[in-house]
Amino acid sequence: MLKRLLLLIGLSLLSLPSWALLSDAEAMNLSGMQRMLSQRIAKNYLMIGAEIRAEVAIQQLDQSVAKFESNYQALSQYAPTDEIRIALSDTGKTWNSYRELALSLPDKQQAPQLLELSDQLLVQSEKLVQLIERHTGSQGAHLVNRSGRQRMLSQRIAKLYVAISWHLPISQLDAQFQRAVDEFDVALKELRSAEQNTPAIRKALQQVDAQWSFARTGFRLSADSHYVPTVIATTTETLLWQMNELTSQYETVMLAGS
Repeated sequence: MLKRLLLLIGLSLLSLPSWALLSDAEAMNLSGMQRMLSQRIAKNYLMIGAEIRAEVAIQQLDQSVAKFESNYQALSQYAPTDEIRIALSDTGKTWNSYRELALSLPDKQQAPQLLELSDQLLVQSEKLVQLIERHTGSQGAHLVNRSGRQRMLSQRIAKLYVAISWHLPISQLDAQFQRAVDEFDVALKELRSAEQNTPAIRKALQQVDAQWSFARTGFRLSADSHYVPTVIATTTETLLWQMNELTSQYETVMLAGS
């Protein structure tokens, strides 16, 4: 196993120093990013264990852990209501257990426990996003939420695909994978029809469409047990960055409307 280098910088996804006071739009983006990171961390753990682009996965894992931590600190300072503070506290408890396991040597026997924690953290992060969206009362917040959730789905799809191709002994993996794919489809259609879309956003959505079509070609191969985890990891990575840029653009739309 390659020696892990714990990077102290976060992902260069839209981020702020943990001491900066977040606006509502920034809090929406960062809380949505936590959903994505919960799945990205598990995906990278599995990729390392299955020896799929392990060097890249090690770097991504450490960056993602550092980014989740810095986002958590920034959101804790932002927390404007007791309900949001309680949700953050619940997330933090799960995060402590998840982080410890995620940074251990990847092991196929421990992988089911890791995936269970990743799903628990996702549910808690989703609750936090919904609470912040409700607090803002902004129509634009819904688009930031929806676009940000696509980032998460890109990583959840990759996580589940790697788990299936690694033949983990977990029931319903195929059904979970198909639900994630279907949800990405539905949300992409919703974003394309949003009245708030600018010309730049419409162009970016066309690029996402093209990349999504390419990714789905790889999904069809797996239906015949021809797994291509390296291809799927690469295509979903591109989807992540495309959706991250779109989320930043929707954040700008939200700020303009506030």
